[in-house]
Amino acid sequence: MSTSGSGFVMADFLAGLAHVVRPGSQRPLVVHDDELEPIPAGAVPNPTTLRIAGTLPTTTFELFRQVIPAGESSDMQRHHHETVHFVITGEGHSEIERGGDQDGAEIVGWTTGSFVYTPPWTWHRHFNDSAEHPVEFLTIENSRLLGLFGLTRRESAGLATLDEARAGHQEEK
Repeated sequence: MSTSGSGFVMADFLAGLAHVVRPGSQRPLVVHDDELEPIPAGAVPNPTTLRIAGTLPTTTFELFRQVIPAGESSDMQRHHHETVHFVITGEGHSEIERGGDQDGAEIVGWTTGSFVYTPPWTWHRHFNDSAEHPVEFLTIENSRLLGLFGLTRRESAGLATLDEARAGHQEEK
């Protein structure tokens, strides 16, 4: 079955999404914290640590555990998928680009137990406001669903500001 392009047939795609999860030794129903797979250092252009629950048999979404060290931030990035960060522990704020004809960013604060939503293709960056303690997120994104359609795209501007990210990517404000 083609997942994108001229050979893609929506009916075939939808028929392939089963109501029954078919786990196996490679796709278990439970993945424990010590079994999360680390994203290699340097693969993410920021000081955060990302570990993925990649062996879960999810078809449409991906799960990560993310740690932002004390006083640090994630990179300024945007991607086609939607993301929700659940704050396991810590406090901080996020800078999220305003959509439509609004200019600039919205600054939103969060603490342990908060859910932070990032809309698709929106520049954003998450900051740990503590000088002593890390922030831990459970990150949930629908990137697998978009991947099935061949629509994955992610851009990073590193530790840039929103204005710097926009200036470096003028073709798509």
